[in-house]
Amino acid sequence: MALRLVADFELGKDVLPWLRAERSASEARGVGSGGADVVENDYESLRVLNIERNGNIIYTYKDDKGNVVFGLYDCQTRQNELLYAFEKDLEVFSCSVNSERTLLAASLIQSTKEGKRNELQPGSKCLTLLVEIHPVNNVKVLKAVDSYIWVQFLYPHVESHPLPENHLLLLISEEKYIEKFRVRVTQEDGNRVKSKSILKCIQFYADESYNLMFEVPLDISLSNSGFKLVNFGCDYQDQEKLSKHLSLCVFTNHAGSLCVCYSPKCAAWEQITYSVFYIHKGYSKTFTTSLKNVGSHMTKGITFLNLDYYVGVYLPGHFFHLLNVQHPDLICHNLFLTGNNEMIDMLPHSPLQSLSGSLVLDYCSGKLYRAMLSQSSLLQLLQKTRLDCEKMATLHCALSCGHGAQLLEGQIIQWISENVSACHSFDLIQEFIIASSYWSVYSETSNVDKLLPHSSVLTWNTEIPGITLVTEDTALPLMKVHSFKGYWETLNSNLENVKYAKPHFHYNNSVVRREWHNLISEEKTGKRRSTAYVRNILDNAIKVISNLEARNLEPRLTPLLQEEDSHQRLLMGLMVSELRDHFLRHLQGVEKKKIEQMVLDYISKLLDLICHILEASWRKHNLHSWVFHFNSRGSAAEFAVFHIMTRILEATNSLFLPLPPGFHTLHTILGVHCLPLHNLLHCIDSGVLLLTETAVTRLMKDLDNTEKNEKLKFSIIVRLPPLIGQKICRLWDHPMSSNIISRNHVMQLLQNYKKRPRNSMIDKSSFSVEFLPLNYFIEILTDIESTNQALYPFEQHDNVDAKFVEEAALKHTTMLLGL
Repeated sequence: MALRLVADFELGKDVLPWLRAERSASEARGVGSGGADVVENDYESLRVLNIERNGNIIYTYKDDKGNVVFGLYDCQTRQNELLYAFEKDLEVFSCSVNSERTLLAASLIQSTKEGKRNELQPGSKCLTLLVEIHPVNNVKVLKAVDSYIWVQFLYPHVESHPLPENHLLLLISEEKYIEKFRVRVTQEDGNRVKSKSILKCIQFYADESYNLMFEVPLDISLSNSGFKLVNFGCDYQDQEKLSKHLSLCVFTNHAGSLCVCYSPKCAAWEQITYSVFYIHKGYSKTFTTSLKNVGSHMTKGITFLNLDYYVGVYLPGHFFHLLNVQHPDLICHNLFLTGNNEMIDMLPHSPLQSLSGSLVLDYCSGKLYRAMLSQSSLLQLLQKTRLDCEKMATLHCALSCGHGAQLLEGQIIQWISENVSACHSFDLIQEFIIASSYWSVYSETSNVDKLLPHSSVLTWNTEIPGITLVTEDTALPLMKVHSFKGYWETLNSNLENVKYAKPHFHYNNSVVRREWHNLISEEKTGKRRSTAYVRNILDNAIKVISNLEARNLEPRLTPLLQEEDSHQRLLMGLMVSELRDHFLRHLQGVEKKKIEQMVLDYISKLLDLICHILEASWRKHNLHSWVFHFNSRGSAAEFAVFHIMTRILEATNSLFLPLPPGFHTLHTILGVHCLPLHNLLHCIDSGVLLLTETAVTRLMKDLDNTEKNEKLKFSIIVRLPPLIGQKICRLWDHPMSSNIISRNHVMQLLQNYKKRPRNSMIDKSSFSVEFLPLNYFIEILTDIESTNQALYPFEQHDNVDAKFVEEAALKHTTMLLGL
């Protein structure tokens, strides 16, 4: 014969024996009935559906209950495998499986045995399903039409990707077109396959046009069954079922954040898991919390709330979790409350549904609420809570919803002045100053939050009681358009910042610290760079102080901002210069004048907060009539104010922030009042107290020359920088001061002394003494002074002559010899 056919596969030989063996094994286990006769009857429905590209054969048959069963014969191993079974009587006419045998596509004919379809209830004739078969997890409807559809997975020639993207072709014959589906899969735990959902954001316009703005994959599984839509109006499903369904919310705010909140199906109420995808940050956080005292029957599901800068997660009767959307990096900026808490008690204990515009619907009462944070409740929580993490989170929540309100800030400052040592994990004063200053200029432009620090805490390793957290990186959205307006422009700016701002662009004072130390060193050595440069820096400080005084017209209780304090003015002016340059580099398109004002407002706010913290303590301890002098011993009230000033100094020193002029003078005077001499000197030597010219001048004038005060004055003078020390010595009419003046004078004369022939014309009779070395020394000094006066007659010299030096030297010698 010209043509010979060799059987490579037969249903009767290659499939039926396997079916009989499977049926016998089932009967041995007590499952199934009918024996071999049933198998023979199954043979009538056994037929081949498809032969895949790799030669594998897909067949189908109906069991004794009429259920449709799909099987696969592997042409390489000659083995059979059960793929899937529909527990329905359906007619299958097309089927295909992917190369990994994880996805099954099948086209089914809807049964019409019950009679002709009602014309008022139209339905499709053909249904095409995509089934996840390994593991059995999900069934998805791809098409439902009246035309016959043939399905076929595309098999690549080379298996180049271990986790491929499957492609499925659908041929609709009567409509004469072909569709191609891309099925994305990932592999978990060896063989487990889970499809990734894709978030697509579409912008609709008034002219009925629309744009796909971006799309991003999300690592969550959304099945057709039990899905609860929460952003599309009210869903009056049965509440018992509703609580067990997964929830998905998409929240945005005007600052360009986009959060996807997801709660999977809840199998058991002992443990709750929910995830928040911070799309604008490029990562997600999955939270897990264990529930206590859970009854056997529970119908209350999780509600997600949109609270502007925060997302609220609420499970009635169990917990309330506030998640910081703008700054989600550290868990300490999130507030997690459980049990009997006033903030939880204020919320309804019935099932809730979140709607658009921060609206919440209470099903049971029929009430519609607008969700917002309560400042009064947050302040009460701040005063009562004991955990540092809750203090941190509550402080930020209160400031974010207050937006710089003076009343709110005043209440927080009052609490801080009474609880300055309440926190151990962070500096409370430091955190308040940074956070409140940040919120004071936050609304000026959309990118300020990327340029200014919002917290003094960079890391937080302590766990939050009652909750565990897993953070995972996610893909950034792929923007589909090129021109943005409004919200999309802000979101795109946030995404660009995530891509390229490594490290972060947050301002810090490292450059200011280095430059300030250079200027102070130059001042000590008598050298100073160009006068114009220093004048410009000091002019910046004048602008800040003027801006500060304009913001606060009420008279201050504390004697601050009443002296020059050149060191603090230099620091203030340098910070203006550096922060202005920082804004100009990164705030493109913002007017220079506006940037200048933002800088002045920010630094003025820093100083104003320091003044207010000190004034709150001043008022609390009733120091309204306090007099600026040294003539009394320190009271308990003065010591308390001294303590809080020391804490303010610690907070600002580590961040290298400027202090209001007059702060160091007041601090030193209180220190002299309150501290024993050895403690006072230790504070001066360690840098806690900074000796200003104003403070030391008052000390020299106000204190008399008792033995105790002499010891104090001398201890202070020897610790002063040389230039200030020379001025102060002239204010103290005391032999000790005269001795210091004469020593400094002689040291300056001898620094540049060069030995030259003696001037025999000098009259020595007026200062000759019997001690010959002193005679010779005074002769040299007189010669130097005479020469200097002859060479530089118009220069001013200290009012010190050789006779004064002689007397001072003799007195000092007498004291040393005990005579």
